[in-house]
Amino acid sequence: MSKLKSKINQFPTSPGVYLFLDNRGRVLYVGKATSLRERVRQYFSGNDSRGKRIENLVSESADVVVEQTESVLEALLLEAELIKKHQPKYNIEGKDDKSFSYFVITKEQFPRVVILRGTDFDKKKYQDRIFKQGRVFGPYTSTEQMRIALKIIRKIFPFHNRSEKSEKGCLSYQIGLCPGPYAGAITETDYKKNMRNISLFLSGRKKKIIKELTREMKNFAKDEEFEKAGEFKRKIFALEHINDIALLKVQKHPKVGHSARIEAYDISHIAGNYMVASMVVAVGGKLDKSKYRKFKIKSVGDIDDVGAMREVLVRRANHFKDWGVPDLIILDGGKGHLNMAIDLWQKLDIKIPIVAVAKGPTRKKLDIYRTKLFLADEKLLEDKILIENLREEAHRFAINFHKQLRDKDFV
Repeated sequence: MSKLKSKINQFPTSPGVYLFLDNRGRVLYVGKATSLRERVRQYFSGNDSRGKRIENLVSESADVVVEQTESVLEALLLEAELIKKHQPKYNIEGKDDKSFSYFVITKEQFPRVVILRGTDFDKKKYQDRIFKQGRVFGPYTSTEQMRIALKIIRKIFPFHNRSEKSEKGCLSYQIGLCPGPYAGAITETDYKKNMRNISLFLSGRKKKIIKELTREMKNFAKDEEFEKAGEFKRKIFALEHINDIALLKVQKHPKVGHSARIEAYDISHIAGNYMVASMVVAVGGKLDKSKYRKFKIKSVGDIDDVGAMREVLVRRANHFKDWGVPDLIILDGGKGHLNMAIDLWQKLDIKIPIVAVAKGPTRKKLDIYRTKLFLADEKLLEDKILIENLREEAHRFAINFHKQLRDKDFV
């Protein structure tokens, strides 16, 4: 066990899948992670809320292996592929096909991609040949994650998603998510190329797609069809820089206790000079200084705490994959900070709960500003002492960093 824990400490902090193996090399469980090291460590912390089942899994495991992916979305797809291939005991025990969900590419002139539960395949309306003869991908354990994944894929490879063979009144067609096959806006050949690429992507063959798109882009450029070449270039870029932030937080919010992570932020400066920010972290109700971060503000050159906080949140969002994803974010500030965060979260399609806290007019009461759009589980806000301590810790950490920069410049 000590050797296994030592191995886990060397795991990457990138997204991917992990496989628990028994002493005969058989796969016991397959899971996905935004940070492989942090996720697998949780199984050996003794604090996993899933109890006896996890204890049994760990006790039966002789090894854990990982496979990195370039995005969380690809980890989701690879997890499903490996579950289907290995049928791991702890993934399928007590379940049948009806417990899972699947992507189905329909058998039509202009195919669609639909999400079906295992129970749907028994329903009369899904006995039609367009579903029965379609291509099936899965199983997947989270329908919500599948919807988000399909939304990301559709932005790169648009497709018609309505049963009606018409684009009349189709909002997706109007905003570019449907290429308009029934309006004659795309040929059947080009439409089916899109569907083939979706099929390849769901099969985990992104590199093959990029290779083929690159070849077609070069051919269009050679023929001086630069508009079409540019379209292919944008698709390649989108595939290589998949924005799957929305996938990182599709889960129920845990209680304050084991496995809840709360982050608090504050800004410090003197008249806009030496402007810095702090991020402090509590895990399970206890400060974890190994996860603290500090930021030098780069985009704000005036007394603009809200603008500075916006920069920090953008930079934090870029590190969800390697720093982990919080269950709650606390901003030291008032309604202006919260309104900024609401606007930013909507633009970035982030669902993480966020609140702003500030001392009231008498400085004796802590006011908590929140929004229904990104509402935190009440259990995360019950411990007012923890919230106050985090706010004060963020303030202390920010001031210390600010003084370090100022003193260094003075020397």
